Amino acid sequence: MHSSTQEEKAATQFSGRSESLPKLLRTPKLDQGAPADKRAEIAAYFTNTFDVYTRLFSCLADDAGYFQKSIPLRHPLIFYLGHTATFFINKLVLAKLMPERIDPRMESVFAVGVDEMSWDDLNDDHYDWPSVEEVMEYRAKVRSAVLALIDSLPLTLPINWESPWWPIVMGVEHERIHLETSSVLIRQHDLARVQPQPEWAPIQETGEAPENTLITVPAGEVRIGKSYNDPWYGWDNEYGHHHAQVSEFKASQYLVSNQEFLEFVEAGGYQQDRHWSEEGLSWRQFTKAKHPTFWCWRNGWHLRLMTQEVEMPWDWPVEVNYHEAKAFCEWKREQTGQPIRLPTEDEWYRLCSVAGVSEVGEEPASGNLHLDHGASSCPVTRFRHGEWFDVIGNVWQWTETPTYPFDDFKVHPLYDDFTTPTFDGQHNLIKGGSWISCGNEARLAARYAFRRHFFQHAGFRYIASQAEAVQPNAYYESDRLLTEYAEFHFGDSWFGVENFPKAIAALALEAMAGKPAGKALDLGCACGRSSFELANAFQTVEGVDFSANFIRLGVEMAEQGSVRYSLAEEGELVSYHTRTLKDLGLESRSDRVSFHQGDACNLKPQFTGYDLVLAANLIDRLYKPRRFLDNIHERINDGGLLVIASPYTWLEEHTPKEEWIGGYKKDGENHTTLDGLKEHLGKHFKMIGEPRKVPFVIRETQHKFQHTLSEVTIWERLAR
Repeated sequence: MHSSTQEEKAATQFSGRSESLPKLLRTPKLDQGAPADKRAEIAAYFTNTFDVYTRLFSCLADDAGYFQKSIPLRHPLIFYLGHTATFFINKLVLAKLMPERIDPRMESVFAVGVDEMSWDDLNDDHYDWPSVEEVMEYRAKVRSAVLALIDSLPLTLPINWESPWWPIVMGVEHERIHLETSSVLIRQHDLARVQPQPEWAPIQETGEAPENTLITVPAGEVRIGKSYNDPWYGWDNEYGHHHAQVSEFKASQYLVSNQEFLEFVEAGGYQQDRHWSEEGLSWRQFTKAKHPTFWCWRNGWHLRLMTQEVEMPWDWPVEVNYHEAKAFCEWKREQTGQPIRLPTEDEWYRLCSVAGVSEVGEEPASGNLHLDHGASSCPVTRFRHGEWFDVIGNVWQWTETPTYPFDDFKVHPLYDDFTTPTFDGQHNLIKGGSWISCGNEARLAARYAFRRHFFQHAGFRYIASQAEAVQPNAYYESDRLLTEYAEFHFGDSWFGVENFPKAIAALALEAMAGKPAGKALDLGCACGRSSFELANAFQTVEGVDFSANFIRLGVEMAEQGSVRYSLAEEGELVSYHTRTLKDLGLESRSDRVSFHQGDACNLKPQFTGYDLVLAANLIDRLYKPRRFLDNIHERINDGGLLVIASPYTWLEEHTPKEEWIGGYKKDGENHTTLDGLKEHLGKHFKMIGEPRKVPFVIRETQHKFQHTLSEVTIWERLAR
């Protein structure tokens, strides 16, 4: 093993920094190097992270500090001391890399409970916390077990999602996240429960706060997202792809300082409801907040740091939650008459590009990141990036963007609840990192989100823009029927059976060869896949369905180019999926498609003049199929086609028996649906060719599927 070499590297790579500060290795590159060296590098990365995290808790003054909550919305710190260690074991057991647990009790009590989720149980009455000594002993056992695994586990490069080494790196990066979140909880603790430590000493530098100004960021394109073979570790929400055109805007040269925010406080900003969103106002009224939470009045303003209070450093960035940042922007808008707001994630990336921000390397960071410069914020004038300051580092920056998945988003099976619970519109992205952000957190691809009322080492910069902040769609459809149909239309094929809406559209287009292809009607279109397929040949395609919910998914696909939904796997377990028109090869014709809610048995007059009407798996779900068949000729041009597909599954819950077209005895003989179709359509149509049976498969769960045959008949409209 080469851990010592790596530790020596950590001790020397930051020249000029305080030797009392913890020295944090950079996140390793996972696709190159000799396996033996990579094994040693990961071992050093693990021990460096694990040990620094343990030492963070020396900032607690006594054992009582471990068991008293810093804030009601979080567990006491004893939970976080144990949580990061149990995370390793739980994930390694899940990945079948460890045959048995170290301590099942620990690995249960410390498993889950960090963010007010529905499954989080924050009731202390339900917990018999182990002692600090017991947890420290447990951490030592975990440290040894993980090092033994690192020493013995076969290693081939690259390390990617499928590699058995991925959960090891995942555990390290997870602990780095909690290095930061635990430092926030220590900062929120009673001052009597904490104590200063030399290695966690804050920065001493402070001076006069600068006058903030707005500097133009020219319009441009942003392309973000990681490929799944990216050489650096990432969380699931970093992968996929996203691009956007960003309009010109102006960004504040500095983060908002304590001095600049004081103007808002002294102007009565916390008392004037008009500056606050409805959610923000509810938070302010509940908490009775009158100033930033880390400000303290002691015969003058002071600032609470992690382990002490200091006289207010007015040139440091203010630290607030999203609600406070947004209220300040509304006040600033009123004061200046300019369109002041928080930036979006896209605008932050555009600012990074224009400012020339680069990734953190081996040298001390060019921003207050990675504990390279001190265990606190520093003046907003210290780190310049192009014409701006602190584009990265010092404090996280709130954005207007709720977290959402990029196109081609996938959930890692070992941590399926890292990101997806935050796709609720209630978690906003923070960008840029803080003084303690390290590892993955310090990379530009990082996408972390917090509830808007939570506190982190987070502040903000503001922008002026005439453009509205775009709110991307983060919603995953979960209605069982809708998700099954979404998968049926846009998802995977099963058991070698071709996608049915695509196949039926192809049959229709084949039959249309040589005929006019002006306008088509996809009747009973559901989610609209056939409509998009028909648009490859038709100038106009109108999709009509009785269900507004089905139509909504079709509209979403047409307007946004993608739909997102969750699929049942088993029991309460689900998987998450994003499907795009681009991946289906259909994006170039989406402007030809429109969707409408309508009743096939009572269509509005404007639905007429069609060269093709497709009615797939429709007639046996209509309440008056006879009326539909008797009248549909009025909607079709001479020589146009009516394509009907149906499994002929007649059920009284959908269609009164007297309305059935077939599937019963008539005059003592079998009367099939095909017989009924000929009877009702024969006056105005002739059948082209013979009926064809087209299979389809509907997925219900990963172990349950419906396999059905739909009979397809093609009818040509006779000349009038």
